[in-house]
Amino acid sequence: MTVSKIITLLPYQKPFLFVDGINTISEEGITGHYTFQKNETFYEGHFKNNPITPGVILTECMAQIGLVCLGIYLLKDELNSENLPKIALTAHQMDFYLPVFPEEKVTVISEKKVFRFNKLKCKVKMFNEKGELVAKGLISGMMKA
Repeated sequence: MTVSKIITLLPYQKPFLFVDGINTISEEGITGHYTFQKNETFYEGHFKNNPITPGVILTECMAQIGLVCLGIYLLKDELNSENLPKIALTAHQMDFYLPVFPEEKVTVISEKKVFRFNKLKCKVKMFNEKGELVAKGLISGMMKA
């Protein structure tokens, strides 16, 4: 399955799509990236005169790249134009270390821990362009074709 096909199968669209590209993908993990644009709507209120990407959005970015894109890849043999992926986030635990500002590019690295009975659990990390750890944690979800 191609990277463009994986992104096409994502159940998101702008302004709630937080995947620009996928660098690497395998049965064991994925690396992808996203650049937060300065005109993202959530910056209008978070925080006044000092826009910072909300943690919930960073978590969503990590989930879209590290869980959903990987899950689509793992289900590649079962998916087609009539059989689209069904996804539900079931749990997450995140630790945040650095803020992400408008126009910052982040890279998400996800390592598959378990994929069994349609439940995918991944260890995810997010880095800024300097290679500094922004956030890390575990994300789980149900993935079904």
